[in-house]
Amino acid sequence: MNGSDFSFKGQFLEGNGFIGSITDEIDRFGLILQGKFAMNKLLIIDDEDKLRSLLSRILEDEGFQVFQAPEGRSGLKKLSNEDVDVVICDMKLPGENGLEILEKIHRDFPMIEVILLTAYGNIHDGVKAIQLGAFDYLVKGDDNDKIIPLVYKAVEKVSLNRKLSNLEHRLHVKHSFEAITGNSQGIKRALDLAGKVAPQDTTVLITGETGTGKEIFANAIHHASKRQRKNFVAINRSAFSKEILESEIFGHLAGAFTGAIKDKKGLFEEAHGGTIFLDEIGEMAPELQSKFLRVLELGEFVKVGDTKPTKVDVRIIAATNRDLKKEVADGHFRRDLFFRFSVFQIELPPLRLRLEDIPVLVSEFVPEFCHKLNTKHKQPSEAFVKMLCQYSWPGNIRELRNVIERSVILSSDDSLQVESLPQEIREPVKQTNADKTISAFDLASAEKLHIQKILNHTSGNKTEAARLLNIGLTTLYRKIEDYGILV
Repeated sequence: MNGSDFSFKGQFLEGNGFIGSITDEIDRFGLILQGKFAMNKLLIIDDEDKLRSLLSRILEDEGFQVFQAPEGRSGLKKLSNEDVDVVICDMKLPGENGLEILEKIHRDFPMIEVILLTAYGNIHDGVKAIQLGAFDYLVKGDDNDKIIPLVYKAVEKVSLNRKLSNLEHRLHVKHSFEAITGNSQGIKRALDLAGKVAPQDTTVLITGETGTGKEIFANAIHHASKRQRKNFVAINRSAFSKEILESEIFGHLAGAFTGAIKDKKGLFEEAHGGTIFLDEIGEMAPELQSKFLRVLELGEFVKVGDTKPTKVDVRIIAATNRDLKKEVADGHFRRDLFFRFSVFQIELPPLRLRLEDIPVLVSEFVPEFCHKLNTKHKQPSEAFVKMLCQYSWPGNIRELRNVIERSVILSSDDSLQVESLPQEIREPVKQTNADKTISAFDLASAEKLHIQKILNHTSGNKTEAARLLNIGLTTLYRKIEDYGILV
């Protein structure tokens, strides 16, 4: 072999000589894996009937299911009807050649691996085949002993790629809006807003009580955005002491303080190109607020111990369970930073205002914890679910998850009964006559809750809600505004 040409002499050998040499090669590489690849589907595209039939018979003896096609058009049609793993395709065919067929397969069936065969060719064709994505490029006759080992390797690659694809799909579903359960008006409204803002690069502020799922929403927004393939970095201010928080978030230079023996990347740099989630921003120290404002306005920050700014490209999603307007009024939070964070605001309703979602949440959490705890499936009883729907859930969905996990652990049979619930849910504290004096705050809370339930019942129809409440429509609008009721 010299110059740019291959010397392609010989054809596939018939009889035991060919099969024997292949079997020896497989044994040598340890590729007979006791049916590991049994019933994987292959397609042979070749216009030589005798060669196609021989190769098909050999591969069927190896346990593969083999389809045949004499040219590209019928081969591509076969791929549309069968879940083929590997295509073995001749380079020279009537109509489209092997390279053209390879391009179409990779465009329309990206999971399929293609092995190209040729009897007459050159180095240029081989290089181009690999550049176009062929698994390999073989010479008929000279490479008889390589065909089957190569098929095994191609099938193994397809199997691995499909596993990775399935894993990516499961991760996508886990972090997508599909993973957020609920049919109540409040959660539907929050999902609608999140879905609309996700494709944009807008800063988002998610508000709601602790345990309502703010980080889950932030993660879903990230995974529905153009930044989904970059990092999602969550920062919880309470996870770090005040002394090291700035260093952890923005990074530092060596020698910036005692113990800083080398340069350190901050979490903002780790999130470069992606999304950073800032939880509990209402608790942010005043000295950090100016640094966050600079990131939001200029896309840059200064590391601890540095004098020059570091540029960063991140999308910021923030969350708080505090009333930031009140924090601003009390002088605890910068007004300009509040306006920057609250460009687009999403409020998550507490669980007590979406009690109709509890049966659906229970049906999701029970299988999850049965699997996690490696126990048989348990069916929640009607009384179990009913009692959950009567509780106020101060800890929201996080508390519900903990209660479900506890009940799965405590239940010894196939069902979840009321007895497995904590005492505070089974036996809520009863008021004595002395406790029944209702303060103005308690009365307002009760009224707000009642109005919210009526609005949920009417699917947000304010005219119908006012009629059921026996109040004027103007009064209803005023109370909705006063109480900050979700509509």
